[in-house]
Amino acid sequence: MNKFVTLAAAMLTAVAAVAQVPVYMDETRPIDERVEDALSRMTTAEKAGLLHAQSKFSSRGVQRLGIPELWCTDGPHGIRPEVLWDEWDQAGWTNDSCVAFPALAALAASWNPEMSALYGKSIGEEARYREKDVLLGPGVNIYRTPLNGRNFEYMGEDPYLASRMVVPYIKGVQDNGVAACVKHYALNNQELNRHTTNVIVDDRTLYEIYLPAFKAAVQDGGAWSIMGAYNLYEDRHLCHNTRLLKDILKGEWGFDGAVISDWGGVHDTSEAAEGGMDLEYGSWTNGLSSGASNAYDNYYLADPYLALLESGKASEDELNDKARRVLRLIFRTAMRRDKPFGALCSEDHYAAARRIGDESIVLLRNEGSLLPIDPAKSPNILVVGENAVKMMTVGGGSSSLKVQREISPLDGIRAMAGDPSKVKYARGYVGDVTGEYNGVVTGQDLKDDRTPAQLIAEAVDMARDADYVIFVGGLNKSAHQDCEDSDRAGLELPYGQDDVIRALAAANKNLIVVNVSGNAVAMPWAKDVPAIMQAWFLGSEAGNSIADVIYGRVNPSGKLPFTFPVKLGDVAAHNFGEKAYPGIKRADSPILDESYDEGVLVGYRWHDTRKVKPLFAFGHGLSYTTFDYGKITADRKHMAAGDSITFTVPVTNTGKVAGAETVQLYISDSKASVLRPAKELKGFAKVWLEPGETRDVTFTIGKDALSYFDADRHEWVAEPGEFKAHAAASAADVRSTVAFHLD
Repeated sequence: MNKFVTLAAAMLTAVAAVAQVPVYMDETRPIDERVEDALSRMTTAEKAGLLHAQSKFSSRGVQRLGIPELWCTDGPHGIRPEVLWDEWDQAGWTNDSCVAFPALAALAASWNPEMSALYGKSIGEEARYREKDVLLGPGVNIYRTPLNGRNFEYMGEDPYLASRMVVPYIKGVQDNGVAACVKHYALNNQELNRHTTNVIVDDRTLYEIYLPAFKAAVQDGGAWSIMGAYNLYEDRHLCHNTRLLKDILKGEWGFDGAVISDWGGVHDTSEAAEGGMDLEYGSWTNGLSSGASNAYDNYYLADPYLALLESGKASEDELNDKARRVLRLIFRTAMRRDKPFGALCSEDHYAAARRIGDESIVLLRNEGSLLPIDPAKSPNILVVGENAVKMMTVGGGSSSLKVQREISPLDGIRAMAGDPSKVKYARGYVGDVTGEYNGVVTGQDLKDDRTPAQLIAEAVDMARDADYVIFVGGLNKSAHQDCEDSDRAGLELPYGQDDVIRALAAANKNLIVVNVSGNAVAMPWAKDVPAIMQAWFLGSEAGNSIADVIYGRVNPSGKLPFTFPVKLGDVAAHNFGEKAYPGIKRADSPILDESYDEGVLVGYRWHDTRKVKPLFAFGHGLSYTTFDYGKITADRKHMAAGDSITFTVPVTNTGKVAGAETVQLYISDSKASVLRPAKELKGFAKVWLEPGETRDVTFTIGKDALSYFDADRHEWVAEPGEFKAHAAASAADVRSTVAFHLD
């Protein structure tokens, strides 16, 4: 009998052993323990197979071990429609529409991390519902020149603002089990010659201006992936740049995620093998043009990499590190069983898009309190301009979307008017009449054969009979405007819009200009127009958000995340000739060298320090109420190196309308051994105040807010001496200052 009991027990033990979940499949164990177990079970070919695409937007897992593939999707403003396996062409799905959220330049203009968290949560839910594992966004490259066609995808000119705004977005996305892929790391500050521009920048500028938002994304946001950039730095492409990817990102910052190439950003197997690239995408247009049965096996990190490994010319340790990082990404996303279900095109998401848009619109000018318009009075309104009707979610490059709906400014204004029949429309100008990008068709017929003179004459004639004229113009998503892969030709508005605005200003004194763009534009007519709004690309709810502010349903609270210069020559990057932008081509080489000679004086740092008056300053934004700032005070006059110091400024709503004000804290170093900007943003807080209400706004800073990067010592240095803290409504509107000492 005992023999049978012993045998039965042995059999049960054997069955249990067979049924036991492998360590790498056990989600109760730490991810790194699971990764190491999976890695130990894989062949060299399986490890290399993780490191490159298998289709336009997916990469392999390990089928033998039940490790799933990864699926990426373009963002960062909405979930891209499905494309064919090997092609950019549309897959023809009927259920892949999305909600378009405001562009990231608009999000930055909200100056509200709560909006960033809402954004990340909402777009993460859409990505999760569509079974995507990696969202290719957000973008945090610094706004260096207003000609950059991709500025609308980024978070402005200030590294502190971008750092504060990117972190909640990342956390919101990743709470859905979808990885944020922060891009484009780094120094990707223009689209012109983006594959061949070699950036020359000193280490101090690199660390103070161009890296902080990426560092925050990694260390504060916990980003699971980073996308390399197209351009070069120190003569090496940034998708396999040892200095930035291995020494700084993975070394100094401790990044444990995967570096993903931009599509077509890898150029060399040996450099990719040793330069820090982990996952290669898009090295050929369609994945099949090499003529092989599976051209993905010919990617730089595929069979050519295996050949280097087999010959001993590539390191097995490097292979394991890459595979380890990709496995970690898979385990955090595709292999995670407890992910939420997500949601697509929900009313909550439309409400989120509208709320973010409402908070992002910047009221630049409002002479005579022309705005808001009272819809109850049913005024006669003339809306003029192509951008009042043109869809803006289609086009612009990889951020182009297929939306379920998009509310135009004209429709939004009419819907909120007391009497919609009193809102008329005139074209005013003809810009881009096309309505298709990458297979997504708007269905709009914007053709108009009339001459510019005829269009202006019609608009002026109608303007004379209107109580208000609202001109909706600006840029669009066409090439050489706000668009990937090309830069703007100049700062001015395209399509003769300046002539239209001047004619309307002469015909009707109640003119409101709504500028739709992701970039600053020249406004030579600004003093002749009483009300100017910066409205951005606001996505699906664009028209509703614009109408919310025009009619006063929402009190505007947006602030500019970058400076509007008077002219292009006022921008730092355009003060040093061709070598600073767009770069000088090398002899007998496709490479251009571009020198960031302005150093740390980017954006308002240049305008403040060199005393160049802007058209509209960084941080500027008006309200339908007024805010009074009391005197800023410090909790101490002297600060030791290890201490912190707290500043307090009382702010009062002195108007008759409830509203939000973003109080900005800037720090100046009164006397330094190196050139320092006149002041730098080191804190901000958005506060909601009822009429007559006063609140104390506090900021606490430490030594890091007083420091500059010493390249020779490779460390941050705060020199003892006097500093000043400024409470400001914008970089050009300092309300109060207090001095203190670092001992």
